Amino acid sequence: ASAIHINLFGPMPLVVFGTDEQKERNLPPLIRGEDRCCFGVTEPDAGLNTTAISTRAERDGDTYVVHGRKMWTSTAQTANKILLLARTTPKEKCAKPTEGLSLFYTNLDRGGATEVREIEKMGRKAVDSNAVFFDGLKVPKEDLIGEEGKGFHYLLHGLNPERVLIGAEAVGVGRIALKKATDYARDREVFGRPIGKNQAIQHPLAKCWAELEAANLMVFKAAALYDAGENCGAEANAGKYLAAEAGFRACETAIMTHGGMGYAKEFHVERYMREVMIARIAPVSRELVLSYIAERVLELPKSY
Repeated sequence: ASAIHINLFGPMPLVVFGTDEQKERNLPPLIRGEDRCCFGVTEPDAGLNTTAISTRAERDGDTYVVHGRKMWTSTAQTANKILLLARTTPKEKCAKPTEGLSLFYTNLDRGGATEVREIEKMGRKAVDSNAVFFDGLKVPKEDLIGEEGKGFHYLLHGLNPERVLIGAEAVGVGRIALKKATDYARDREVFGRPIGKNQAIQHPLAKCWAELEAANLMVFKAAALYDAGENCGAEANAGKYLAAEAGFRACETAIMTHGGMGYAKEFHVERYMREVMIARIAPVSRELVLSYIAERVLELPKSY
């Protein structure tokens, strides 16, 4: 699911804001599986404050020359394409911090201008995460998406489907954890009866099912709004938040249902707990989701 998420979300701004020539050149090989895309936005010194990124792309004739670094760039070990956000105008020369950022869909050149270092991490083992260093990466001007300096706004349009996909991933992890737990509860006998006969086991599992189903509906609502071309910011954020929390609680409950065996790798639920943590952290924190809803939906004053 994680690899699919990267390959689907990576070219999303290209699909929406790219030229016909860019789409014809880049989308068919991606769909055929000949190209693999990674997503270069997050930086170690900026974190969730995307407007504070320092990677720069300086115009030199018909090319841009990129210097900087990115963090948590999934699939960069195998990707040959990158959706890259870089500053083309210094922040201090822009009227707003959201201006002066440009978005590129280009080759991830490994000829010496780019270095990829894998990050050892707790969960999400199915997909590599990396630090990527750019030292003179040359990007043809034909790879610029839309207008120079408007990349942040193009990026925002693609963040909603990313939230939807992460929400769907969290629901999926929660569901498999719940299945493992209920299977174990039916089979495991203590004091001459299956532990699943006890309400102390039943009720937490039933609550997890209800929470996962509710979160899944919000995720699907956000996806339907996005597909219809309607505003889905609140729903996408809420879906991601609810799914991440429900998935986490399902994984925690699965471990507790297994007792000591929940720590054993052969029962898998400890892995699900590690995998589901990413949905609570990325692509946006729980706290920023709640701040967004408070400001944009409840019309409360901005808190940060």
